[in-house]
Amino acid sequence: MLFARSLPICAAMPQSQLTFAVPKGRILEEALPVMARAGVVPEDGFHDKSNRALSFATSREDMRMIRVRAFDVATFVAHGAAQLGIVGSDVIEEFDYSDLYAPVDLDIGHCHLAVAEPAESAGAIGSASHLRVATKYPNLTRRHFERMGIQAECVKLNGAMELAPSLGLAGCIVDLVSTGRTLKENGLVETSRILDISARLIVNRAALKTDSRVAELVEAFRADADNRKAA
Repeated sequence: MLFARSLPICAAMPQSQLTFAVPKGRILEEALPVMARAGVVPEDGFHDKSNRALSFATSREDMRMIRVRAFDVATFVAHGAAQLGIVGSDVIEEFDYSDLYAPVDLDIGHCHLAVAEPAESAGAIGSASHLRVATKYPNLTRRHFERMGIQAECVKLNGAMELAPSLGLAGCIVDLVSTGRTLKENGLVETSRILDISARLIVNRAALKTDSRVAELVEAFRADADNRKAA
């Protein structure tokens, strides 16, 4: 009996699609030109502010882009649902995923994480042994106050942090600060700087080891960052 000659398995199997995760909000506008120089460009519909889609095609046939909350970018990449992403170093430090690797500082999205207190009582928490803090960064917050010998009870909020002290929910807040204008408008002052932040390229460790396309993209982003620093 004659059998038809089969194609090699590697030729028969289509190349898997890469998924690149990007965050909604402050980092994205700065990240898009960086991504374009590395060869990652989303479809036109991505820029339509009325578009509620979460997944988009890109200029690469082998890549799609997902747009999610910053904390979710890290989760998708750490668990391998996305192979690459861009996120602030605050998210990386808060979660400390073992399967997450941040090989490139993109030198964009600069801000810092800070403690802020009501202006009229600024500095009062320094003598406390226990403190209630409103934040979306409970791990970073606890570690910061532990170094000060203070036990921090963290109240998790995802927004409107500045309201917490005036409503009696917390004695202070830990949040991202850029210009400090929002703090001032809500009667708060920065009293302690916890972490300087910039956006990073993150990759899934397993994907970096097994997919050459991921390694190539890391080098493209690294080359762009190095060129901007040298300019």
